[in-house]
Amino acid sequence: MTEILTMLGVNEGARVASLLMIFISVCALLTSVIVEALKSIPKVEALPTKFVCYCVAAILTPASFYAVMAYMEQPVEWFMVFASFLAAFIVAKVSMNGWDDVTELAERMIKR
Repeated sequence: MTEILTMLGVNEGARVASLLMIFISVCALLTSVIVEALKSIPKVEALPTKFVCYCVAAILTPASFYAVMAYMEQPVEWFMVFASFLAAFIVAKVSMNGWDDVTELAERMIKR
């Protein structure tokens, strides 16, 4: 990890980390909205919500990644596809209950 940050530089590493967090947050928000919309369909309503969330995230996150890379006119490598699929699990976790965890952690850490 330190080799990557040294190669990128501290400023560029911070930029990449912040872009990654923005990407995951936007995908989690979209996943939450889509899952809530899908749960109004009777056949989908019978499925467990977590399963639907994982499926939506597994489709949405790589598709969003491809869209971002196409917009930036950057080539897509095989490891990027794999990383976007792994990021889908993070997106699903955040969209399921990650916001509650973040709020709880913030309440513990920030003294008022």
